[in-house]
Amino acid sequence: MTYVYLIRSLSHPAHHYVGLTTDIDRRLAAHSQGRSPHTSKHKPWELVTYLAFSAEAKAKSFERYLKTGSGRAFARKRLW
Repeated sequence: MTYVYLIRSLSHPAHHYVGLTTDIDRRLAAHSQGRSPHTSKHKPWELVTYLAFSAEAKAKSFERYLKTGSGRAFARKRLW
C-alpha cells in the first residue's frame, strides 16, 4: 500500500505538510526527528489523517492534487 498523509506541527500548529510513503510510522518519526529538510524547523509533528492506495500512481496523483490550491481547500474542508 502507498499512503498519502497529512501532518501538523505541534510547535507551530498553523504549519501542515502533505506527503507520500509506504511506511507511515517510519516517515512520521523521520519528520519529528528532523531528518526531513522541509519539515525539520517545525518539529515535532502529529499525524492528522492518511489515505491508503493500492496503486502508487493514484497515490502520487492525489498527493499532487492536495498540493494545489483547490486540493488545499479540499483538505481544509474535509481532512483537517
